[in-house]
Amino acid sequence: MTTSHPPRPRSAGRRPAAARLGHWPLGLLVCLLAACSALQPPPTLTPAAPTATLATPDPLGTAQTFLSAWERGDYAGMYSLLSPLSQDAVAPADFQARYLDLAGTAAVTAIQTQTFNTLKSGTNASVLFEVTVRSALFGEITRRITMPLVYTGGGWAVAWTDGLILPEMAGGGTLSVQASFPARGNIYDRNGLGLAVQGEAVAIGVQPGLIQDEAALLAAVAPLLGQSPEALRAKYADARPDWYVPLGEANANDVQAHLAALNQLPGLILRNYPTRFYPLGGAAPQVVGYLGAVPPERLAEYQALGYTGDERVGQAGLEAWGEAYLAGSRGGTLSVVFPDGRAVPLAERQRQPAQAITTTLDRDLQLAVQQALAGFRGAIIILDPATGAVLAMASSPTFDPNLFDPTNPNSAQLAEVLADPDNRLLNRATQSAYPPGSVFKIPVMGAAMLSGLYTRETVVNCGNVWNGLGPSALKYNWTYGTNIKPPGKITLVQALQTSCNPYFYTIALDLDGFNPDFLPQVARQFGLGAFTQVGQVAEAPGLVPDPAWKQSTYADAWRPGDSVNMGIGQGYVLVTPLQVAEMIAAVRNGGTLYRPQLVQKIAPPGGEPTYTFQPIVNGQLPLAADQLQAIREGLHAVTSEPGGTARHRFLNLGIPVAGKTGTAQNNAGLPHSWFAGYTEAEQPDRPDIAGVVIVENGGEGSDVAAPLFRRIVELYFLGRPATLLPWETDFGVAGGLTPASSVTPTPTPAP
Repeated sequence: MTTSHPPRPRSAGRRPAAARLGHWPLGLLVCLLAACSALQPPPTLTPAAPTATLATPDPLGTAQTFLSAWERGDYAGMYSLLSPLSQDAVAPADFQARYLDLAGTAAVTAIQTQTFNTLKSGTNASVLFEVTVRSALFGEITRRITMPLVYTGGGWAVAWTDGLILPEMAGGGTLSVQASFPARGNIYDRNGLGLAVQGEAVAIGVQPGLIQDEAALLAAVAPLLGQSPEALRAKYADARPDWYVPLGEANANDVQAHLAALNQLPGLILRNYPTRFYPLGGAAPQVVGYLGAVPPERLAEYQALGYTGDERVGQAGLEAWGEAYLAGSRGGTLSVVFPDGRAVPLAERQRQPAQAITTTLDRDLQLAVQQALAGFRGAIIILDPATGAVLAMASSPTFDPNLFDPTNPNSAQLAEVLADPDNRLLNRATQSAYPPGSVFKIPVMGAAMLSGLYTRETVVNCGNVWNGLGPSALKYNWTYGTNIKPPGKITLVQALQTSCNPYFYTIALDLDGFNPDFLPQVARQFGLGAFTQVGQVAEAPGLVPDPAWKQSTYADAWRPGDSVNMGIGQGYVLVTPLQVAEMIAAVRNGGTLYRPQLVQKIAPPGGEPTYTFQPIVNGQLPLAADQLQAIREGLHAVTSEPGGTARHRFLNLGIPVAGKTGTAQNNAGLPHSWFAGYTEAEQPDRPDIAGVVIVENGGEGSDVAAPLFRRIVELYFLGRPATLLPWETDFGVAGGLTPASSVTPTPTPAP
């Protein structure tokens, strides 16, 4: 791209000081003096009169002040130091525009100056200085320039010309850049499948009144968009016959392969456009992100990096985090152009190719997880517990990142997405903090054993009612009011298996008496209440409260009831799904809190990777081997032993699963439904997984979250669902891991 500006007025030139000296030949002058002395009598010796001298300040100070203001970008301060003639020749706005032209066109990051010798003759002076222009595009441009100054109004002023910016600009030259931009790098899944790619896309829509063979149309379009015919039909069910209804976007090559058949379907509308394309409506869009215009408030920042300002740049997720890799290094030629067409090259830089980002995500699994979560508000995260690599991270409701391209014929839908009160752009997997409910009983059990007050065999009575805080503060087991009989006297391992509230109330009360800070400290050692440092996506820290926090936040003392509430994951405690996923993965792998990571490698086209995934340890669970084993036995019993809160959800699965249900009370309706778990298949060709499911206001953890976790295990190990979800009438898939159904589930949580 070429930028140019009209010539700016130049200040009136001044005759050099040397030109104002006399022109008498030296020999003639000597002869005249000699002749005069021969004709005149010897002079009378009288004291010589003092020679008049001009008492002026040092012009170097003015020059240094002028250059220092340039380094700071203080153009008004620079202008104030110009001579009256220079100010008459160039207006303040034009003066500033000349320097801003350099800063913007050359992507200047800094100006550095240094002064050298000063020459002064009467009311004229000159200062030699060196300027180094540091450019994000062209490196360093260094020039030595002589600055003329004049003495006027009791001080020195700069006799300014264009050449004081750069010598090549003298005479009214303006800067121009012939820019060269590399293609944006792609984002891939772990298997090389595209998540964000540069290319041609096709916006697909329908005009309902023109459809003749609806079944054939939907059957042809559904595989291209990764949606079920039922979901596509629902989009235009209430539309007028003459409306254009967008269905989604597809890769142009995929459409081209079926173009002849597609063109024979009345009512189907195809529109090609070049774009940054997110296949299948966006896999993990809250993770991958999207592109948008450079925000006005950040324009100067991007220009300093070599952007022209009219590019589309990463706005969230990996697109924003990896902007420096994905955008590559811009190149081009910087020249000074004159009104007569002359061009004087100043600097040149070759563009450097962008780098592609390969993620740890599995696109097929990711899309299947998104489909399983469709219709709910919540999140699902699946990790490799041996490394912390994120295999899937879904947040629902989701959005189509293709809509952010204004050239997309379907982009009118973006307004609806942005106006959705459910906040589709929010990554609930990392940015939302929830009360954890009974999932928090995992670190509570750990704290009980670490305190020395409990062992795995400690017996406590588990009934429907608990009165540990007195008869006026009764608390209840989750079995209260149901036809489920509480288990009675049970061990600590059985307490985790049955999720017995009275047992964990008792633990929390005992730990409060032992040390009110002890349980919060242990919970933090389980990775809760702090950033996981995943890095590529925004995250919330969560909250593990303690007495000091409550005092500073509410000016109120910590009470035993606060500990008791925390004992079952209620009260003030908040966690993110990613923190819970990191914790449950550590339980599976033997106690190591691996940092969740989303990037597998970063590499230029055909080049060696500049980054390769390596596991990073965030910490260790503070448990001895036998203590961790007790927790693992309790989690395994949850899904496999009578009395386990999720046993009925994992019957006949054929793949061993361990985990913990959670039902978290909140102020917005039904409880949040949690399940955190892992597999114990230990298959040589299929690594085990760990993960978490949360459904906002979904009800009991065993009713919604646990069945969803089972579905994911089936998809991961079998490649297809093997059992119906409680709210399904069919499997909702067309085979493999590619989802085909987006029918909104209507869960009915149990009491």
